[in-house]
Amino acid sequence: MNATTATYIESNKQRYLDELFDLLRIPSVSADSNFKDDVRRAAEFVRDKLSAGGLDNAQLHETPGHPIVYAEKLIDPGLPTVLVYGHYDVQPADPYDLWHTPPFEPTIRNERIYARGACDDKGQFYMHIKAIEAMLATNSLPCNVKVMIEGEEEVGSDHLGLFVAENRDMLRADVILISDTSIIANDVPSIESGLRGLSYVEVEVVGPNRDLHSGVYGGGVDNPVNVLCQMIASLKDADGRITIPGFYDKIADLSPDERAELAKAPFDLTEYKRDLGIREVFGEAGYSTNERTSIRPTLDVNGIWGGYIGEGAKTVLPSKASAKISMRLVPHQTPDEITALFKNHFESIAPQSVQVTVRPHHGGLPYVTPTDSVEFEAASRAMEESWGTKPIPTRGGGSIPIVALFEQELGIKSILMGFGLDIDALHSPNESYGLFNFYKGIETIPLFFKHYAELRG
Repeated sequence: MNATTATYIESNKQRYLDELFDLLRIPSVSADSNFKDDVRRAAEFVRDKLSAGGLDNAQLHETPGHPIVYAEKLIDPGLPTVLVYGHYDVQPADPYDLWHTPPFEPTIRNERIYARGACDDKGQFYMHIKAIEAMLATNSLPCNVKVMIEGEEEVGSDHLGLFVAENRDMLRADVILISDTSIIANDVPSIESGLRGLSYVEVEVVGPNRDLHSGVYGGGVDNPVNVLCQMIASLKDADGRITIPGFYDKIADLSPDERAELAKAPFDLTEYKRDLGIREVFGEAGYSTNERTSIRPTLDVNGIWGGYIGEGAKTVLPSKASAKISMRLVPHQTPDEITALFKNHFESIAPQSVQVTVRPHHGGLPYVTPTDSVEFEAASRAMEESWGTKPIPTRGGGSIPIVALFEQELGIKSILMGFGLDIDALHSPNESYGLFNFYKGIETIPLFFKHYAELRG
């Protein structure tokens, strides 16, 4: 990054933060139809800032769901093109009473921005908008750039696949740059070289045709909540392995050398437990905590409900019980296949006293990007120049389903150059994003463009 661009960024830091706060105040919750107008308002905000930042053709592209924002700056057809992806929708903020400050009224405490979407992904994609603005304002953009920010990532990007397939020419690029991941620590930069996939389902167990008095009928009629808990508990054994037949069949284990390379990432188990307030970790036997959260598949209950959960007591035997379950997948597992395996198994273990329904929600393929590519090297050099130390390749535990979709539809790799931290509390109350990380991203992104242009010649 040249000195002029660095000076421009430094002199506009407060404006960048003010604009981000305006965006964070918009409750763009894509999962709840009550926020539909707010989601659109966020899309319009992003479109307007892209246009004000100097990009061309900034517009909303309508979908059957929420709109996709697109803009571009094509300076020379002979130069490489970078496609920047992000999402302006956020997770629901519930439960609101666990937030220390209102989720859609951003607040700074201890050099951190607290708000829903602060890191995931408003704070991170907005870094790109401001970095591109700085490069354009100082005439230092060395590549063509296209920006696509969607509004349905938190609900599975249902309409993005069709949009990409129908707009391949518009989206044609050489690499996709995404900031929706994290680094190891503020003094230990890293780049994620892989993501887990996802299979997300909702299950329902129905017993009697109405709620029953637990004294009159208890002991004579099976309780759907009890049954659901027993069925879920059976999905893992004592060693933390998932018991669904065929679940592990297609997984390719990493070699000892690959596991040793991943083990180089600094990790303090004592600090990990202290930060989470737990006395002990748990996971699949034979793997470290870092491996369990990155290169191994999982099955977790994300929510469970049934019967009476209000204040006081109500002696009821509920008619039905439900749960939401997510499975994180690793290379060679596909969401369709894993969802089918789960459905067949879950239905097969149900007792005759209840009826079980499994409803698939959304999913995504796992993704691995090579660490010896020009694109990855450009990201590595950018971070090394920004931090003064070479970043460590890591594997991410989360899922960004559209990354694999991009490669399928556009035939190009994605670079996951995120700037978040594990302490950012994504999807949880009191989500936050460090001021250091926000500004560091804006300073580092132009360096990626510089090194990518140089490496591409």
